[in-house]
Amino acid sequence: MRIGGIQRTSTLDFPGVLSCVVFTRGCDLDCFYCHNRSLLGQGDCISQEEVLHFLRRRQGLLDGVVVSGGEPALQPDLKEFLIQVRSLGYRTKLDTNGQHPQVLGILIGEKLLDYVAVDIKALPRDYKKVCGAGSFQKILECLQLLETHGVPYEVRTTLYPGFTMEMLRQLLSMLPQMPCWRLNIVRRPQLLRASDEPWFEQESLTARLLIRAQPQLRELQPNLIIPE
Repeated sequence: MRIGGIQRTSTLDFPGVLSCVVFTRGCDLDCFYCHNRSLLGQGDCISQEEVLHFLRRRQGLLDGVVVSGGEPALQPDLKEFLIQVRSLGYRTKLDTNGQHPQVLGILIGEKLLDYVAVDIKALPRDYKKVCGAGSFQKILECLQLLETHGVPYEVRTTLYPGFTMEMLRQLLSMLPQMPCWRLNIVRRPQLLRASDEPWFEQESLTARLLIRAQPQLRELQPNLIIPE
């Protein structure tokens, strides 16, 4: 595992579970608003054994481990890492961009995941513009796997600059009712390329606008979580 960092305690990343977050290096998308851009390329890594040593010391204090990124599904030894984490008694959550249904299927088949968060980053037509690449069909395959096998999950969407209320309504209406759909307000990342500056000259949806539109949005997705 190429591990670029660890957040030692989190009460937010794994619903109802006190956890730590392990950040893997590398991603096959390149979202302009990414807050973890430092993880996309080469850089310093924390050894897997160091992370496991930390988890051994926190047994009984932490309950879960979130594997985030970057994109964890790119790590060839992700399954083996999760096996070791679960052998220590931890619950596991995976954060994924939804582009690797085959990997997700293997992890589900091995019963290595307690919870999954799948990012839906844009309307299908806008994926290449926003993320540089990406297949909406692969996201649908991931969601179908989770639904079929009864793995608890949520979807997440960051409302990047230029993402309008009408676009949000279109996106919410494209999928059947999700168990949880979490909306996130965009924040300007610390590492922003000059070529991406024009994106942040566009208007962004605000929490106030979302709360005002909440009744109409929840008609499309009743389990929508709107930031306050």
